[in-house]
Amino acid sequence: MKVLIADDEPIARQVLRELLEECPGVAVAGEAASGAEALRQVERLNPDVVLLDIHMPQADGLAVARRLRPEPLPLIIYVTAYEQHAVAAFETGAVDYLLKPVRLERLRAALDRARARLEALQAAQAARIEPPQRIAARLGEEIHLVDTRDVILFRAVDGGVEIIATSGRYRASHPLRELERRFPPPQFRRIHRAILVNTAHLRSISPLSSRRYLLRLTGGIEAVVSKRMAGIIREAAQW
Repeated sequence: MKVLIADDEPIARQVLRELLEECPGVAVAGEAASGAEALRQVERLNPDVVLLDIHMPQADGLAVARRLRPEPLPLIIYVTAYEQHAVAAFETGAVDYLLKPVRLERLRAALDRARARLEALQAAQAARIEPPQRIAARLGEEIHLVDTRDVILFRAVDGGVEIIATSGRYRASHPLRELERRFPPPQFRRIHRAILVNTAHLRSISPLSSRRYLLRLTGGIEAVVSKRMAGIIREAAQW
């Protein structure tokens, strides 16, 4: 879990950093000394959680939290010396509201709440069913709608693209560059100026030489790639 510390007091930031070092599974992504810097650091570092002071220059903590919504992340844990802002803080969707000086056990409890909320968000995202993507392709005089999950690879040919799928071979008039934009990584990866492969159909990677590898795909389809691209394909396929 990546945490950004946002507090205008250097000593307060140091104390929080030292406390976070005592919390397993937590990494300090960075620090910010003002509200404006906190917003920049969120955009740059993409933390899971922000430990956010309320009284800061260039936008207070409440204003920062409101700017970050309605995005679900990062989660906000306020760390402040002023208890009177608690109601307003929780109205911004805060996970917790800690009063200074922060005790380690209290910080751990807040981080546990944040971790539970992160896991719930990830589970909800994983459960979200995305509609299948399809592409119009020609087989003889007929037009078929081919599910991109069934596409093994796209190959540029004269006058368009050949689509090799589990259901057969088709033709499409789209340029390969357009298909690459429509179906971006990690599902599809360009391994050659004329070939775009579906990483879900990768079956094996074998060295041909010190610089070239052979990809074997579903249906016995083969393609030769550089050593660098073979590594990228393996990473994209999580294989």
